Amino acid sequence: MSGSNPGDPADDPDGGGHGRDGRDHQERTTGSERNPPERSTEAAESSTVTIEDDGVVRWFLRTEDDTVVVVRDVLSSVALVAVLGLVLFAVSGIWPPLVAVESGSMEPNMERGDLIFVVDNGRFVGDGPVDGTGIVTRESGAETGHEKFGNPGDVIVFKPDGSEYRTPVIHRAHFWVEEGENWVDTKANEEYVGGATCTEVQTCPAEYDGFITKGDDNPGYDQVRGGAKTDVVKPEWITGKAMVRIPWLGHIRLTFDKVIGGMVVPTPSPTPGIGGATAAGSSPSAGPTETAGVSGLTGVATGVSAGLGAGVALTGRRYRN
Repeated sequence: MSGSNPGDPADDPDGGGHGRDGRDHQERTTGSERNPPERSTEAAESSTVTIEDDGVVRWFLRTEDDTVVVVRDVLSSVALVAVLGLVLFAVSGIWPPLVAVESGSMEPNMERGDLIFVVDNGRFVGDGPVDGTGIVTRESGAETGHEKFGNPGDVIVFKPDGSEYRTPVIHRAHFWVEEGENWVDTKANEEYVGGATCTEVQTCPAEYDGFITKGDDNPGYDQVRGGAKTDVVKPEWITGKAMVRIPWLGHIRLTFDKVIGGMVVPTPSPTPGIGGATAAGSSPSAGPTETAGVSGLTGVATGVSAGLGAGVALTGRRYRN
């Protein structure tokens, strides 16, 4: 009996058991085999880039040589840190724009290891500044509502006694005094001078116009009971004012200084402050007197070793508070 079953090979017009599905599978297979050679070609091109054929710049940017790749990564990190440093400088107006706090006299508003963004005195000026300085004192800030780091008034970075060889200090400006003013008797908080009078304090009367300063966690003014051990702070001794606190990041710089020992970024050795700045006959301070030193971050390139974050931390200076 003649005839055929629907599944017989004779019914397949293409003579195969798979028909159109077979051709589709073959086409997909053929197509998928085309891509790997293209990728292989690209990889081959990058590995065969030569200085002679492509020039130094193209070779440096395209080659996969391990040493060159490391150099490229390092240069990229340096470039990022440099760009960030320039942006911060443009905003702050001073260099370095970041400082690392190395002690605790401004606690709890600033902690050891904090990174502080500082700006020029003339920028972001609050209400009621001392004429010609851009600095708002605690006394004035209490009246105008200008507050920084948990208390009225600006926190300033200054050179104790104007010295280039002592670690800069970051403390709050409490009030302004004029030349010849008996400020201990007229403006000082009795608690912060240990009950002393002007005749018992070497820095009173004031020899010139300037600021009386104090660490928030210290028991007395810098000009009376230790702390920064400085005379009245002249406006020209002030290098900037604190604006923003970044917790912990300053530890990178402080650790770096400790490990390297000042070889990469030398730190000036401190010298004694003014003699007799403690009130004569006053009782010992109620607690430890510290100076919040700050470490300025100056070496942009040194940040590469610890990555971008470390690079930022290393582009400032170390300061006491």
